[in-house]
Amino acid sequence: MLDYTAIVLAAGEGTRLRPLTRNRPKPMLPAATKPILEHVFDQLVDAGIDEIVVVVGYRCDRVQSYFGPTYRNVPLTYVTQENQLGTGHALLAAESAVDGSCLVINGDQIVDSRIIRETIAGHESDSAATLGLLQRSSVEAYGGVTLEDGHVTNIVENPHDDRDYYLNAGVYVAEPAVFDAVRAVEPTAGEHHLVDGLSALVDSGEIVRGVVSEGIWADATYPWDLLDVSFELFDAGIVDGDRPLDDHRGVSVHASAVIREPVVIDRDCVIGPGAVVGPYVCLGENATVGTNAVVEESVIDADTRLGANATAVECITGIGVTIGAGSTVSGGPGDVRVGDRIFEDESLGALLADRARDGGGVTYVPGSIVGPDVDVHPGTTVRGTIPEGTEVRS
Repeated sequence: MLDYTAIVLAAGEGTRLRPLTRNRPKPMLPAATKPILEHVFDQLVDAGIDEIVVVVGYRCDRVQSYFGPTYRNVPLTYVTQENQLGTGHALLAAESAVDGSCLVINGDQIVDSRIIRETIAGHESDSAATLGLLQRSSVEAYGGVTLEDGHVTNIVENPHDDRDYYLNAGVYVAEPAVFDAVRAVEPTAGEHHLVDGLSALVDSGEIVRGVVSEGIWADATYPWDLLDVSFELFDAGIVDGDRPLDDHRGVSVHASAVIREPVVIDRDCVIGPGAVVGPYVCLGENATVGTNAVVEESVIDADTRLGANATAVECITGIGVTIGAGSTVSGGPGDVRVGDRIFEDESLGALLADRARDGGGVTYVPGSIVGPDVDVHPGTTVRGTIPEGTEVRS
């Protein structure tokens, strides 16, 4: 394998994942019990990358304080994109940190090492860039790419025509010409986009190759997608949902509790008497599941407390959430409001953002979104979207 430095684009907020991104960027949201960005770093290191440049921006302190200067003995160089003006703008912010050819990858999507290795292997000396691609039945929500004899002929964001598109996996081998092309292209709505620069290279007759991979790829566009991403990691074996609970990890599981695999339980978790955890549950560090509580198909982030006899099904929590004794998140489907859009029949019981708390006996209508620092009084029924810092009474 050639020696490539990886540029990881991790500066964006992830506005469609609010309120989870109120206090941290999308790359730091959990996929199972680790940040999405940590999975990206793992796959890069597994693919043989030995130097990583990380473009940070929104809440960059959360990235830098978590990872520090190295990851698995691979040095991390941080570059700050002061204003989030698109992926091309982020790439240009890292230009001075690399020399020659480089690998570029999105830091907010799960891409396994197979896609990375195959994209690098498919890059040839006559190419300005090589794109990692996937065969998917639908690409409308992402970027579509058309190929002819391994050469990219079109790159289209959110395509809706009837051409046969491959999904752009957000993995690129880039020569210096890519930086020049991104710089030369006129911004769209004030933003410079990497794919616009790549499209300009294609249009000018430069060789841009595409490599179709069967590797694992997953993305969370909306909050409920975090459930699907974590569960896909279980099914793909990227997260070991059957690993034993070692004493040295500080996990305490009462003898009468029931663990239904697959689950992943981080360090210092406590699972009380009669509790039922799983299947498809991710418990973040220092989470507590109280006596006779039930948790299924949920992503429970660090320092979350589920009280006695609470039920959480298809539930997503932020950090430091309290679901009180006897409270019920019964699972979807539910209608979810994101901004000014309503998404019908999504598989989301409820989302509770950082430090939301209820006093017990609370019922969450499927699709409920509870903002950070919301205080829900006992016995209340929660429905719809509750803004940050609200006090909710019955």
